[in-house]
Amino acid sequence: MQWKNWSGRQQASVESLVFVRSEADAAAVVSQSAQAGKTIRVAGAGHSHAPVVTNDSVIVDSSGLTGLLDVDIQAQEAWVRAGSSIYSLGGQLHDHGLALRNQGDIDRQLLGGAIATGTHGTGRNLQNISASVTGLHIILANGEQVECSKSERPDLFEIARLSVGSAGLITRIRMNLQESAVLSEQIRIATYADTVDQIPDLIAENDRFEFFWYPGSDEANIKTINPVATEPEYPLAEEGGRVAWSYEVLPSHRPHLHTEMEYSVPAANGLVCFAEIRQLIHNRFPDVQWPVEYRTVAADDIWLSMASDRDTVTISVHQDIRLDEEPYYRACEEVFLAYGGRPHWGKVNYLGSDDFARIYPRWHDWWRVRDEHDPEGVFLNDYARGLRPR
Repeated sequence: MQWKNWSGRQQASVESLVFVRSEADAAAVVSQSAQAGKTIRVAGAGHSHAPVVTNDSVIVDSSGLTGLLDVDIQAQEAWVRAGSSIYSLGGQLHDHGLALRNQGDIDRQLLGGAIATGTHGTGRNLQNISASVTGLHIILANGEQVECSKSERPDLFEIARLSVGSAGLITRIRMNLQESAVLSEQIRIATYADTVDQIPDLIAENDRFEFFWYPGSDEANIKTINPVATEPEYPLAEEGGRVAWSYEVLPSHRPHLHTEMEYSVPAANGLVCFAEIRQLIHNRFPDVQWPVEYRTVAADDIWLSMASDRDTVTISVHQDIRLDEEPYYRACEEVFLAYGGRPHWGKVNYLGSDDFARIYPRWHDWWRVRDEHDPEGVFLNDYARGLRPR
């Protein structure tokens, strides 16, 4: 049986590909697999570029665990099934006057996969999706179902809200939300020289700011998004300039198959790191046509978050799946690491356990807690097992 991710670059021949529709079924699959000595990885929408799902034993498809559960409008919180796609949640939450606090520019991911990899959007005061998690319902390696939060099983909560799929099978997620809001998107094109001078002001003056730099033209596609006190404008514009509810404005359609590497660097290093990546492309990889993306993310306190304890700039490089990206990505990775970079968990990197131990102060703590709940490594595939401290 074959599983592959969105781009087709990550593939696995698996013994069992199991589609679960209930927590009871999921718990039984975990228990049976653990007793048989099999390993389990949980698949979301397959939007990760890293081998976080690939497994030759059991892959659980969680897309049947979907839907909005208890909603507390006053507290602005809701329980959501982990297999819910981000795009499906927008309208459901909006019916209650609520919205995700932020989301990325792709909304195809399932919520469980998005928090497992630290998926984020942009905004100097806006954190990644995992930072909005306030509670989890999780199936442990022995089949036991438990809930965890900051006050209940706090160590399990710390590792599970950004787990790279290795802490257990998460079935429900309690999210901290905000009121629905209408956002206005503005997009314009400028030269790189004009853009780089404006970046500090663009970050400071807008709720959300990002840009794509195109190596061939040396131009930047600048996007800003801000709340407005107007009604949505339909039909939505096809080429930017949308004015609508947040779940309609924040995502973009990105159909072209590609690979991606993204590193998060301290915000103070963002501009100089980007300038070096630009120079690297011009000098050594002049044939690269795919854009380089620049975004901001606010600090959080999650042990394995790319923005843990620091305001962050994320820089993403892309390549067509028909091309060999490795020489280009390895050269970029050297630059990112020189500026204190941390790789996105769902995207390409070439690091090992010792590298991550240098990057994350709580790396060994994370593994200690993980191993306490799954000593036999039921939720570890070859990739995750290779990152286990020796």
